[in-house]
Amino acid sequence: MAANEEAVKYVWEGAIPLQIHLHKSEVASHPPPPPALVLAPRIGYLPLLDHLIKPYFKDSLPPGEDSIWFDYKGLPLKWYIPTGVLFDLLCAEPERPWNLTIHFRGYPSNVLIPCEGEDSVKWNFVNSLKEAAYIINGNCKNVMNMSQSDQEDLWTSVMNGDLDAYTRLSPKIKMGNIEDEFSRKASVSSPQSRQGGTEIDVAGQVKTARVPVRLYVRSVSKDFENLEDVPEMDTWDEISYLNRPVDFLREEGKCFTLRDAIESLLPEYIRDRAQTSGEEGEERTTDASDVSQETRGEIKMVRIQGIEMKLEIPFSWVVNNLMNPEFYLHVSVLVKEPQR
Repeated sequence: MAANEEAVKYVWEGAIPLQIHLHKSEVASHPPPPPALVLAPRIGYLPLLDHLIKPYFKDSLPPGEDSIWFDYKGLPLKWYIPTGVLFDLLCAEPERPWNLTIHFRGYPSNVLIPCEGEDSVKWNFVNSLKEAAYIINGNCKNVMNMSQSDQEDLWTSVMNGDLDAYTRLSPKIKMGNIEDEFSRKASVSSPQSRQGGTEIDVAGQVKTARVPVRLYVRSVSKDFENLEDVPEMDTWDEISYLNRPVDFLREEGKCFTLRDAIESLLPEYIRDRAQTSGEEGEERTTDASDVSQETRGEIKMVRIQGIEMKLEIPFSWVVNNLMNPEFYLHVSVLVKEPQR
């Protein structure tokens, strides 16, 4: 198996051990039930665990309508964010097993948008797929033109974590590819190299593509040395959510890195490559000490698929190997707020 194929396989097989507790206000049995232990796929969504968890707790629930939702230390979890992204975002220091609380009553509609189980999750997935297609190709015709059976099979492959089935179906969406920075041998049909069409400028030097990115930026006001010292998150107001494409630029002899991508989205936090104009229009790189810390914050961590990323890694490798099945790259960023 090629290294890039193996990386995609690891992404699809990635899972988070959950220890799920029934909220004490909903326990109608004595003694209370022990927590449920579940292995949750990283690329999956919490509501899709319903069929595993509800039967486990059913004898302990009071009568009434069920409306499942989860919280982590009192914070309601947004069901439409992939489980792995939630974990990366909320657990700066990974917690294993991840202790979540499940609720079957009192849905917090002031915080969470309604969820009608699998149908809502599927709608969210397909809608994201259409958005990604529009970013990459300028339209979503290939998604809209998929047969109902192919669309159902694609969704089933994601729910079941079936990479082989997904690999057979995903080329029908025709998302194109980004060539690997080194081998230049990426295949349009392979699952690990499926991002959007390239273009060459008039001079034939610069190739571009648009990559769908969802960036989750958590800001903390106090500095810290260790991830275990990061304060707990109390509200979703602490998260800035950016749904923006990255214009992938590749110039002969240069490597477009994850740093370049992050800089295009969060220029205020990239301190050590601040550019100023030199003589005759030339650029020079200033030292980080030349940039006022009063006006710039600091990126403390970038995490994708549970991996703490080095910013110098080629962006093409990140896109081709670490994206989610709906063709979005989900990036969790922890930043230290600028001093005022």
